[in-house]
Amino acid sequence: MFTPQGPTLRELAVQALSSIEHGYDLLAPKFDRTPFRTPDQLLDAVVSAVRPLGPFRTGLDICCGTGAGVGVLRQLCEERVTGVDFSAGMLAAARSAFPAVPGAPAVDWVRADARALPFTPAFDLAVSFGAFGHFLPRELPALFAQAHAALRPGGRFVFPVPAPPRVGSKLYWTLWGFDTAMRLRNLLWHPSFVMYYRTFRLADVLDELARAGFTTGLRPLTDLGHLPDGTPRCVLVVARRA
Repeated sequence: MFTPQGPTLRELAVQALSSIEHGYDLLAPKFDRTPFRTPDQLLDAVVSAVRPLGPFRTGLDICCGTGAGVGVLRQLCEERVTGVDFSAGMLAAARSAFPAVPGAPAVDWVRADARALPFTPAFDLAVSFGAFGHFLPRELPALFAQAHAALRPGGRFVFPVPAPPRVGSKLYWTLWGFDTAMRLRNLLWHPSFVMYYRTFRLADVLDELARAGFTTGLRPLTDLGHLPDGTPRCVLVVARRA
């Protein structure tokens, strides 16, 4: 799962025993060489699904990390893209990975907490990839309210949600074990490091988006294939500010 150029076991242990912010500051230089980076196949599928919903002038990548979502937005937006994250280390890595390119939208990098975004309604499109596990369920209302406030009327907030693993499958027990270990870690060690895979349930997410003022829909990401029962392996949540 990890390349030789990725973090060592010791580096991962130090990161896991840090706060979320400091942990990602430590991991940032090698983050893109870990399995935690959003796969290019998923990013490409999102671009294909969102492009027909445009055009978009400005885009916002919420919890941008090393900038995978910024790469998506540069393909979809015409004028300007902003990446926001609260880890200075991740922002530094993103800035290096996405230099200015003639003819491409300009990119701004902003250090801020996603639960308190410093933006007026200035964006046509907002995305987020792989970050929701860092928020407890009780924090979703504030997170979605901030995304809503950053969008212009008619703007869209989109993000992929994979199908839940089959109960009893290897992936099911892997995620269950990871979440259990993380809860024990946070019970015994401070500062806490919030990262859970099984707390972001689609039905609850859609309810919270509606409470935040979004009109929501789902688009299957068919490029990623289907499960044996014919359902898509991943869907794209499309939340529109009315």
